Amino acid sequence: MGTDGVTPTAPQTLGVNAYLWQAALETLSFLPLESSDPFGGVILSGWYGPPNSPDERIKVAIHIMDRALRAEGLKVAVFRQVRAGADWRNALANPDTAHQLEDAILTRARALRMAALAPH
Repeated sequence: MGTDGVTPTAPQTLGVNAYLWQAALETLSFLPLESSDPFGGVILSGWYGPPNSPDERIKVAIHIMDRALRAEGLKVAVFRQVRAGADWRNALANPDTAHQLEDAILTRARALRMAALAPH
């Protein structure tokens, strides 16, 4: 492992940890992607309405702040809105949702790293 916490086999073309970046994109693949900046480490989803909850929608922002694969280098924010007549109003998102997404991203990133390090 290099001194920056990134393994030598990890792609070095991103401004952030490549495993976290790929894992975040895979984990959010069910959401519409609004924008992504691999050099700044920001992924923003569009609004997504779960099929079983037509009167609510969520949006996710992911910030990857480090080149190392570590939990402190990942921040997930979930925004929620509920329908009020014809309008959408901001509502509190369950804080567990952001934690669950962070855990899923970290688990997938570690699996990607292990697969990359495994002898072929």
